[in-house]
Amino acid sequence: MKSVIIEPIVTEKAVNLSSVNKYIFKVDKKATKSGIKKEIVKIFKVKVDDVNIINQRGKQKRRGRILGHTVPFKKAIVTLKKGEKIKELEVK
Repeated sequence: MKSVIIEPIVTEKAVNLSSVNKYIFKVDKKATKSGIKKEIVKIFKVKVDDVNIINQRGKQKRRGRILGHTVPFKKAIVTLKKGEKIKELEVK
């Protein structure tokens, strides 16, 4: 079975959010909030409080006269219960 979670997003903003128990993941376009929650619980063995989803549009890019765009994707902001941490995603 294919996982709905593609990869964690590690940016400066995402690292700052991890201090308040929020983690950001790039997810499959067809993923639902309940599916993401089940997958996080199964993989990381933590208790999930809330899941928010953002559909990120592809940005228009230009290379000389040629117009293109980046690939659109879906990301999920997962809020964990108080006291829970994902050790694999902690930045030292």
